[in-house]
Amino acid sequence: MVKKIVVIGGGFAGSHISRKFDKDKDFQVTLVDNKDYFEFTPSIVKVLSAPEHLKKIQKYHKDYLKNSEIIIGDLTDIIPDNKEIEVKHESKTKKIKYDYLVICSGSTYSQPFKEKNLVLPVRGEHLLEFNKILEDSKNVLIVGGGLVGVEIAGEISQNYKDKEVTIVHSNEVLMERMSVKSQVYSKKVLEKRNVKILFKEKVVKNNKEIYITDKGTKIKSDICFICTGIIPNYEFMKKHLDKSLDKRDLIIVNENLQINDFKNIFSAGDINSIAEEKTAQNAEMQAKIVVKNIKRVEKNKELKKYVSTPKIMVISIGKYNGIMMYKNYTITGIIPAFVKWFVEKKEMMKF
Repeated sequence: MVKKIVVIGGGFAGSHISRKFDKDKDFQVTLVDNKDYFEFTPSIVKVLSAPEHLKKIQKYHKDYLKNSEIIIGDLTDIIPDNKEIEVKHESKTKKIKYDYLVICSGSTYSQPFKEKNLVLPVRGEHLLEFNKILEDSKNVLIVGGGLVGVEIAGEISQNYKDKEVTIVHSNEVLMERMSVKSQVYSKKVLEKRNVKILFKEKVVKNNKEIYITDKGTKIKSDICFICTGIIPNYEFMKKHLDKSLDKRDLIIVNENLQINDFKNIFSAGDINSIAEEKTAQNAEMQAKIVVKNIKRVEKNKELKKYVSTPKIMVISIGKYNGIMMYKNYTITGIIPAFVKWFVEKKEMMKF
């Protein structure tokens, strides 16, 4: 008997799981996503300076899922007792039955201010909309000096040398979870490009184009990138599965990536409670375990445990500067920048 798998989210974890089951005759896949394409999100910042790059990092779901049902909509509720979900699709509520449910809904950025030129670096399409505004801007503010904030600052400072770029970061170093060498290198590269960095300050309010920090610093900005305050996409859990959320609103999973008390509901990627960096690599590794475990449940075999292991992390600071870190080793310069390009090419070839 063919079993129905419903996958929520078409990012790194969701697309991997959907692809693996798409050609398996024992399963029927339904992918529910609020966009009709997969996107290589680690490279979306390139769209700021090269809008044409967007096509290189996107792949329509219908082009790589030949045997699956694809529903473009938003998950609104999960009713586990009925093995059913509700999706808002084309202004209507659609009910979908499942034998297995895999939640890969990911995360987004919170929006602390209401301002028309406020950018949340979640999707390439969103960044593309602000390309013209960026070109016409003189002052650029980046709130948050983590991985994404540094990459955006690197892209803009290299390709728009006429812009006055400012980073406001609450910590005393950039990318505080990275190695000291990477922190020193990123600061050196950005400051060499005249990027102003305000450490140990938070942007707390704004008045149109003027942003004010908790220390009273006023910053004029024509466009503002919010790279802090990541929040999981969990709203659909509130009604029936609120007890499966932790204090951070992440989905609590066991070592087999199952939601507790539900052997047929799994979760992978940014949305779950696994204590590790929320990266594309980790999302895919979790997805591989989910695929194996669904098949093992069907065969009444012992499930595989997900074990988090150190992985290579690569970030770019523009086209020719990058950082590659693995455990206690850090490499900086053009080689990591090339590796980032290679990883993108390799990932997109899977589709």
